[in-house]
Amino acid sequence: MPSFAVSRLLWAAVAGFMVLAMAGCSETKFAVSTAKSVGDTGGIGQYKVGDPYRINGIWYYPTADDNYDRTGIASWYGEAFEGKTTANGEVFRLNRLTAAHPTLPLPSMVRVTNLENGRALALRVNDRGPFASGRVIDVSRRAAQLLGFERQGTARVRVQVMADESRALAAAAQGQDRQLAAAGAGTAPEAAPRTTVTAVALDDSSAGLAAGTTAATGSRTTAIVVPEPDGRVVQLPVKATNLYIQAGAFAERVNAARLQAKLKPFGRTGLSPVYVDGQQFYRVRLGPIPTLADADRVLAKVIGAGVDQARIVVD
Repeated sequence: MPSFAVSRLLWAAVAGFMVLAMAGCSETKFAVSTAKSVGDTGGIGQYKVGDPYRINGIWYYPTADDNYDRTGIASWYGEAFEGKTTANGEVFRLNRLTAAHPTLPLPSMVRVTNLENGRALALRVNDRGPFASGRVIDVSRRAAQLLGFERQGTARVRVQVMADESRALAAAAQGQDRQLAAAGAGTAPEAAPRTTVTAVALDDSSAGLAAGTTAATGSRTTAIVVPEPDGRVVQLPVKATNLYIQAGAFAERVNAARLQAKLKPFGRTGLSPVYVDGQQFYRVRLGPIPTLADADRVLAKVIGAGVDQARIVVD
């Protein structure tokens, strides 16, 4: 990886700063207190984070990040993937509220806000992708419909991890894996538990698992509780946004200046200080860029120049 590429840990920290500021907005929290058993949804797949991997010359670094909060471009996928197996073993259904993300643990829960119309929705991440044109997330067709961008195909969005719900999903998925392994059933995602599954109310302190007793045998078992996206669309205030190519962020200004000079042939560049947890970094951006098509072209040139961690951001 080139010397000017930011480390994944530094990148994750600085990315949090670049989230669109929504000053003075009153935000309604998602209610995801409804719990469903694994049998209700056909399974939630295996829990997995995964090793770093490379797609089309770009490295991706899966990691658990309760503070993940980024802006970028969302796209959606539907009929071509209906019935196919996702990266964690679920079966994709285009009318379920799910999404694909390149690095978040599977499964995770995220809130996606359409920054063009203010619609926000909770989604369960169960697949890897997208891997094209700097997209930050792929959502199911139904999610795109509810978020209001099915017809246009893409939207400027903010993606935030829902930490409590994601931890509950992780616990449920791992508990499911243990039960299936103990039963000798492997980890087939479509196989529902053969015993009675007890659903319990999920509160803030829940780890996603509750103890129960099977009706058939009276033996002690573990009920798998799965927080599900509730389908509620919340309307949030938004403001006009701009597109940028985020090329890198550095603790040393000289390194940022070196990257800025490298990128000048591709358009207007900016170098600005940002503060994360009291520490100063220097951010390098290209833009603003007028359209997504233009941003895609510039991003391709920047990545072609060796800045393979560059991405489109919305601000």
